[in-house]
Amino acid sequence: MADNTSPAETIFSKIIRQEIPTPLLFQDELVTAFRDISPQAKSHILIIPNKLIATANDIEQDDELTIGRMFTVAKKLAKAEGIAEDGYRLIMNCNQHGGQEVYHIHLHLVGGQPLGRMLNPPS
Repeated sequence: MADNTSPAETIFSKIIRQEIPTPLLFQDELVTAFRDISPQAKSHILIIPNKLIATANDIEQDDELTIGRMFTVAKKLAKAEGIAEDGYRLIMNCNQHGGQEVYHIHLHLVGGQPLGRMLNPPS
């Protein structure tokens, strides 16, 4: 199910601006992080760019610093959550077949338990 707000505005845009009050785990000039409202693991955090980038296909060279920051923040939050040593997964979905639901890229940081295989082999 896709986010139904306009392309220039998503639910994540409202969270970044705190128009939807959400406890933030991290925020700076490039990215914002908060817990997923429908966690898929004991620890499930979303890390999003403050600039709206709809899909991974829309990432431009000018976005490299922001994308890199998403990963360094993921590392910092994994350590703070106590899941860095045992391991965690970083997931970014792209478009319908990739399972993207909100068209504002976001990095899922999931862990705190064994996650098993990421994908099953094709049948």
